[in-house]
Amino acid sequence: MAGTRQRRQKYGRKRDMKGKSSYDFYLILATTLVLFVISLISIYGMFYFKFAQIQQMSPAVKMAYMNRMNGFVSPFVIGLILLLGICVPKRLLPTAWVNRLTVLLGGSAVLTWLAAGGKASLFVILGASLVLQLTVLVLALGGSQALHFHKKGYWVRLGSSLIHLGLILFVLDLLLYERKTLHLFLFWVTTSTSVAGMTFCFYAEAVAGFLRRKQQAADENST
Repeated sequence: MAGTRQRRQKYGRKRDMKGKSSYDFYLILATTLVLFVISLISIYGMFYFKFAQIQQMSPAVKMAYMNRMNGFVSPFVIGLILLLGICVPKRLLPTAWVNRLTVLLGGSAVLTWLAAGGKASLFVILGASLVLQLTVLVLALGGSQALHFHKKGYWVRLGSSLIHLGLILFVLDLLLYERKTLHLFLFWVTTSTSVAGMTFCFYAEAVAGFLRRKQQAADENST
């Protein structure tokens, strides 16, 4: 009986790990596809703006063009925000609680949409994601083992946390593009966190080796 119970528990753990891996894979795939489409729309918009010489047209034509491009990209931005609302809390919570939080967050967004409009509801999701991601970043900086990451390693986890923070700030920057001062600030913070995150993820061993050599040199100088 004890052996059967142990086999069942082992099978259950394997099934949970497989389910989480599939969950992570589909979230990563969906996020990548949405970002790819947003990039294609942005590139198309920039080249069309240049070759059609819209900058030389009347303000009304420019505004109509901007509204049309915003209409094209808006569904994908909303999709990215919803994906971030799912991706971020899964670092802190089990899958069951992530699903409950997603339902709660979705309900709050719908109520906010009805009360204050679509943009306000997006800010609700982004605000919750930003708070959760900052919590994840602080825990990753502290080396917490309570976080749920697909890969192990301090620098990989820290890098992943910074990349997700950069994504949230990127979407926030898209929504606040009209505020030039804040837009510039968010742009540079987004760029910094994304570059640092990718460096830590892709070159984790090199970063760890560099810091280790630096610490060794400091210890030698102190002695």
